[in-house]
Amino acid sequence: MMPGLQPSAGLTPSKLPDDAIEVGRILDAWGVKGWLKVLPHSNDPEALLSAETWYLQAPDAKFRPGFSLFSGTVSFKVDESKIHSGSVVVKFAGLDDRTPAEALRGARIFLSRSTFPAASSDEYYWVDLIGLNVVNREGIALGCVRDLMTTGPQSVLCIEYASTQEDGSGAAAERMIPFVAAYVDKVDIAGKCITVDWQPDY
Repeated sequence: MMPGLQPSAGLTPSKLPDDAIEVGRILDAWGVKGWLKVLPHSNDPEALLSAETWYLQAPDAKFRPGFSLFSGTVSFKVDESKIHSGSVVVKFAGLDDRTPAEALRGARIFLSRSTFPAASSDEYYWVDLIGLNVVNREGIALGCVRDLMTTGPQSVLCIEYASTQEDGSGAAAERMIPFVAAYVDKVDIAGKCITVDWQPDY
């Protein structure tokens, strides 16, 4: 490990929690005092801002090939995190210089799901929607939530379903449904199902 990233400086080899969720990645150093700029995977960074411990893993090879600063999982205690100019920035305990902060560029960020703040009755974390089955009011299966996409003021469910091609072969296809009250009737996290006002041919 390079100077400034020894365990005494805040970095600790760790085991990834069983309920770990990947929530973003380190974009780059921010300023000269060890702060980092973060790219969250969600447009709601509340979980990032409330967590006291962040877990990091090496960047995806396609984003930053040849990364060798550490292997496995390391954790940092958070001194401070905040929103600045529309971005999330964080200061880790013991990381006080720009050079070691730059070395973390691209690292993947994980949090324990148990540390997420409780959502209100009409709000959901995107990670809890991934994998839910989607049916319409008539009980017709529309597919499974593969991802969520933010388009301006609203989120869109990206739903994967099996489609039959002209030659009779099967293939995966995708439909988009705005995640707004006008189309979403019910979200049943426990039952792993979302009911929507939507038709297969829309």
